[in-house]
Amino acid sequence: MIPYFWQPTRLGRLDDIAFRKGDLFMPRKLLVTSALPYANGSIHLGHLVEYLQTDMWVRFQKMRGHECVYCCADDAHGTPMMVAARKKGVPVEELIETCREEHIRDFESFEIQFDSYHTTHSDENRQLSEEIFRRNLDGGHITFKDVELHFCEADAMFLPDRLIRGTCPKCGAEDQYGDQCEVCNAPYSPTELQDARCSLCGGSPVIKPSRHAFFKLSDFREVLEEWIDKSMNLEIVHELRSKWLEPGLRDWDFTRDAPYFGFEVPGHEGLYFYVWWDAPIGYYASLSRYLTERGSSLERWLTDDVEIHHFIGKDIAYHHGIYWPAMLAGAGFRLPRLRIHGFLTVNGFKMSKSRGTFINARTYLNHLDPQFLRYYYACKLGSDSVDIDLNLSDFTTRVNADLVGKLVNIPSRSAQMLHKKLDGVLGPITDQGRAVLDQLTGAAERIALLYEGCEFSRVTREICSLADVVNRHIDEQKPWSLVKEDPEAARSVLSLALNATRILTIYLKPILPRFAGQIENLLNTGELGWNDVARELPAGHAINAFERLADRVEQAKVDALVEETRSAFEQNAAPSPLDEDPLAPECTFDEFMKVDLRVAEVVEASLVDGADRLLSLTVDLGGKQRHVFAGIRSAYAPQDLEGRLVVVAANLKPRKMKFGLSEGMVLAAGPGGQEIFVVSPDSGAKPGMRIH
Repeated sequence: MIPYFWQPTRLGRLDDIAFRKGDLFMPRKLLVTSALPYANGSIHLGHLVEYLQTDMWVRFQKMRGHECVYCCADDAHGTPMMVAARKKGVPVEELIETCREEHIRDFESFEIQFDSYHTTHSDENRQLSEEIFRRNLDGGHITFKDVELHFCEADAMFLPDRLIRGTCPKCGAEDQYGDQCEVCNAPYSPTELQDARCSLCGGSPVIKPSRHAFFKLSDFREVLEEWIDKSMNLEIVHELRSKWLEPGLRDWDFTRDAPYFGFEVPGHEGLYFYVWWDAPIGYYASLSRYLTERGSSLERWLTDDVEIHHFIGKDIAYHHGIYWPAMLAGAGFRLPRLRIHGFLTVNGFKMSKSRGTFINARTYLNHLDPQFLRYYYACKLGSDSVDIDLNLSDFTTRVNADLVGKLVNIPSRSAQMLHKKLDGVLGPITDQGRAVLDQLTGAAERIALLYEGCEFSRVTREICSLADVVNRHIDEQKPWSLVKEDPEAARSVLSLALNATRILTIYLKPILPRFAGQIENLLNTGELGWNDVARELPAGHAINAFERLADRVEQAKVDALVEETRSAFEQNAAPSPLDEDPLAPECTFDEFMKVDLRVAEVVEASLVDGADRLLSLTVDLGGKQRHVFAGIRSAYAPQDLEGRLVVVAANLKPRKMKFGLSEGMVLAAGPGGQEIFVVSPDSGAKPGMRIH
């Protein structure tokens, strides 16, 4: 029997949300987390998709009166932290604390309200990591094995997964890490990687023996089979089943050799917990600190009927969907619910530093109001793991038309008129006005269900639709004219408008907490909760003086934001590629000339079923067509490439891959992931031309 509390079975459609009757409205106890940001870089707009989504959901739960604790922490361990500290010439502890302080400032600026924001490099996390290790060891779920690992003699260290690059043994994709292919997503052991090289020095490592701890994932196959179906998005369920459960669960090597920045395994000197062992435990370490400060018990929170909700991106779904629940089950802890979102694109493409769209949180704050981004993300986010697009033109239009033009417009014109013409005092509401209010209050449970299901885009559509009703009523009644002929009738219309503002503000409060605070001050209501929807402001109630609520987005500020990002990239880009990716060993001119580079036209492009990063391309080399697989799906949609001229290595020996035969290679440049740029010839080039 899996130890989890009730869970919504699916979060795609309202009629699929399977709550027991009344569960949504009964007192609940929730632990909510967001994925831990790595402590070696700044928060950017892609990160904020998750933290803003989680913050909105948590604020809604708290408004409903539930006991909800939102925990997070900086992910501080691992080899990259050691390397980054070495480059900066500072102790690694200093580096992670500086980064943590920066993260906290950025989160606070975007009104993301954690109950506890900790670090994985903490006593609480060490103790919990050791406790979960001991419980699983005592349960027979951990074994020790002799392994052969890559060892870099130049750097005098065993190389962890992130410091090895080579060719994927499954699909043949080049320049992959040592644990999982970013093209076909297949997991493998580092020694399976072909043509391995050290990422630090570029040299070829040797193989040396070591002794590591392995977690027996296969012990939990039945637990995972049952839990996966109930606990995450359908498309992620399919991926975990096809890539992990169906091929068979392999033992997981969750330790690393010294030198390593992390926690040493008890009783095993020189052996450390891999970062993916202690990172998710950091959720509970953060909770532990929070509870200790309040004299409460962590054990009670992990074993009682507490709902545990992890908000994560789809790129780390297998860590949270395979490793983490198995660790918890082996330790006797309750299993969580995963709420998995997609990636962020900007203007239809992956975020790009050179295009000025890889935007840091702090850069955004230099130019634009954070509540605008909160609102826009809410307009885009649903319960699935589909990528969302920050279209900067649509961003400007949506914020100006809906947020400022509809929602801010109601209190702005109504409160100012009530103060200027009618002493700022509300009056009675007519039957016609009450019908409008009834329509608004009647939407409360429907909007609550949408919030519960993480259907934020549908929440904003509902709220905007209700605002349209109110604005139409005001336009029909024309209080600006009525106030001259019948001041009390005008007072009634304005009173309806401000009571409607109160209701709409309650619905918007999880998304726009600062705006809600401004309205609470304007209407003189005190802090509004969800149950205040039906509590009308009575006749005789005095509101406070009006203060400007929001300005429109200016295109010049959006342009300046993009330009600052692009300029920062251009100033800092020059020395970075070789620092991150050392040159390959020298080749002779004759060796280079063996590669036949040709101009080709992409005549057909499509996605590859089962490969998250591959595109299938048919290219025309001037009358001869070839089929090529290209690992550029993270940067290009198929329709972006069809009809485009590219450069192809045309004389490569065809390679049989898992998905078919690849008869060449499309040239692209960039660090990978979100920044890949296909090499294109100048205008005038024709398919089949040789590159000289």
